[in-house]
Amino acid sequence: MSKLNVIEFFKNKNFDIDIIEMEDSSTVVKAADSLGVKTNDIAKTLAFHVNNDIIVIVMSGDARVDNKKFKERFNVKTKMISFEDVEEATGHPVGGVCPFGLKDGVKIYLDISLKDLEHVYPAAGEFNCALKITPLDMKNLTTATWVDVSKT
Repeated sequence: MSKLNVIEFFKNKNFDIDIIEMEDSSTVVKAADSLGVKTNDIAKTLAFHVNNDIIVIVMSGDARVDNKKFKERFNVKTKMISFEDVEEATGHPVGGVCPFGLKDGVKIYLDISLKDLEHVYPAAGEFNCALKITPLDMKNLTTATWVDVSKT
């Protein structure tokens, strides 16, 4: 169902995208191996509680959240959504969370770790699905805001 939300998202934006189905993309390393790309080309999406809001941050596959930068940007300590609550909060299951076809009200942020990459491969609504997109297209198609919350 979640993959269908992603497909519908792109259909509503009149943007052609191909969903790539893989055997195993349960980790950044496995997704990169399946796609034949480097781990930094994977665009991982992390879901957080920020006060009463649900946010997602998309960052390069080899980037890590810098807790200090996160707190400076959002004025709260880092608190990821629990594994059990991810799908209810975002509309996508763990491993399939992406900035497309999210539940209404989820705020989207793109970390600057993506900015210099030509293409990235975020999930596409399911743990074994991905798509290829430029960071600029990802920004322009969503309501995303650029942030700097990754370790350098």
